[in-house]
Amino acid sequence: MIGVTRARTTACSPLAQSHNSPRERETHMSFGLYAIGFAIMLGGLIYGAHLVHIPAHWIAVGAIVLLGVGILSGVKATRQKDPAE
Repeated sequence: MIGVTRARTTACSPLAQSHNSPRERETHMSFGLYAIGFAIMLGGLIYGAHLVHIPAHWIAVGAIVLLGVGILSGVKATRQKDPAE
């Protein structure tokens, strides 16, 4: 038939549709993997601060602040959206 387009078939459940979206599959990451990567980065920054002779108490303060930022951003990046009812 000329001029007639076929609609794409999709699953009936909104929950099933949300798991099939390419964007969600690309951004899904576990908190553990995020925490390991952040710990490696934090270790490198601490070592670099030590090499440039920053006092140890300031290294500890910076590490504690960055650890808090890492936890907050890790939870934000890895949390799953609540299903719509």
